[in-house]
Amino acid sequence: MTRKSPLKSVVALATAATLAFSLAACSQDSGEQNTGDDTQASTKGTEADPVKLGVVGAEDYWPVFVEEAEKEGIYVEIVDFSEYSIPNVALTEGEIDLNQFQHLLFLAGYNVDAGQDLAPIAATAVYPLGLYSQKHTSVDTITGGEIAVPNDPTNLSRALLVLQDAGLIELRDGGSAFSTELDVLPESKVTVRPVDAAQTVVSLPDVEASIVNNDFLKDAGLEASDALYRDSAEAEGARPYINVWVARDAEKDSELYAKLVEIYKRDVIQEGVLEASGGTAAVANQSGAELEGFLDEIEADFKAANN
Repeated sequence: MTRKSPLKSVVALATAATLAFSLAACSQDSGEQNTGDDTQASTKGTEADPVKLGVVGAEDYWPVFVEEAEKEGIYVEIVDFSEYSIPNVALTEGEIDLNQFQHLLFLAGYNVDAGQDLAPIAATAVYPLGLYSQKHTSVDTITGGEIAVPNDPTNLSRALLVLQDAGLIELRDGGSAFSTELDVLPESKVTVRPVDAAQTVVSLPDVEASIVNNDFLKDAGLEASDALYRDSAEAEGARPYINVWVARDAEKDSELYAKLVEIYKRDVIQEGVLEASGGTAAVANQSGAELEGFLDEIEADFKAANN
């Protein structure tokens, strides 16, 4: 049976959201957009024309990053989006210059569904995905009931793999980065309840446990150490979940952007990244070329899974 692409709804939402999305600083004509030519290279990053970097849920280390960049004479404007669906469209449309909010699997889904070629230029980290509960202190005591999982396609499949690894569910054909709740086999210990990622924490009193993205731990008063179980950031299977810096393909070799990546790796920034992740962030150092190779494989798997 042909399975409809799970990211179609994400791309549709992103397209709709973009129609309503505008940035005052982006009301420029096409001649002023970042084209990667010599003129642009000489002006981008100045106070009058800062590098616009899109993030989702700006953490406390971003102002520090901006300060460190300014020490090198590079001006950066952090554009904080409220939804994961918007930053890739904003980058495609030239409303921002870079983004840093997603892992390779999310990027692959966007590129395939939107017919785009946004490129990863550097790795940041892998953030393990954890299982949390208000009713249990061990996975071993969970013998039935519901588990809340994020319903966005990329986090849903990863959450299911975490639950399978924890011994709570079994997935059809062993599961994959494209599994959905429909692949949870009846013989599983628990059932799953897909909800909006932000609602996984809210659902904790009503379910046995929830898979919660790191982004929502702090607001919920949770610590990463509270997790009953989390996946390994070092496994080969974690490649789709390497978080990355992303640029338009024509600008992936920008020396300016490479300099920003180097600034981001400074200890003063990395300490903030680790703190924001609750100590869970595992630094990833793959090059842009390596990441593009991973991305090509993931995009091919994505197309195969959705044909």
